[in-house]
Amino acid sequence: MKQDIAPAQLRAARALVDWSREKLAAETGTTTRTLARLEAGETIPRASTITAIRKALEAAGVEFIPQNGGGPGVRLKD
Repeated sequence: MKQDIAPAQLRAARALVDWSREKLAAETGTTTRTLARLEAGETIPRASTITAIRKALEAAGVEFIPQNGGGPGVRLKD
């Protein structure tokens, strides 16, 4: 499983499931400040942080789409 999530993917994933930063922080055990910095591209997350974020959002129905010529993206699972 690829661990990288682009800042735009993270913002879009939260929007797809209508989660606030507070909700994602609670689901992942991180802080809203960390999420804000990740979404702004200001920091590189620890592997454990990005894994927790990916797992929480995937459990909520998000599918991360890798770089495929058009850039990385997200969508809701069928």
